[in-house]
Amino acid sequence: MKDLAQIMQQAQAMQAKMAEVQQKIENTEADGVAGAGLVRVKLRGKGELISVTIDKSLMGDDPEIVEDLIKAAHSDARKRLDQAMEDAMKTATAGFGGMLPGFKLPF
Repeated sequence: MKDLAQIMQQAQAMQAKMAEVQQKIENTEADGVAGAGLVRVKLRGKGELISVTIDKSLMGDDPEIVEDLIKAAHSDARKRLDQAMEDAMKTATAGFGGMLPGFKLPF
């Protein structure tokens, strides 16, 4: 029974750590840039768009170019945010010594 108690203790520790990581993920921000910095977007957490900044020099150009740059900047920020979340999860689960092999979290 000692093993079961130890497993339960590890599970509780992991649950607490996961809650901490989820909070960190929700507060993580990532900037994405496109067009050599002419378009910038900022995302939070799981992809919430916080801000869009467009250089004034683009405002007279073809709107399709600006739209494409916004999409590219959003994609860049999303990739950075995904990487930050992956890094946070690796850190959070590092001490569990393979307790969850092959287990992928839903975020």
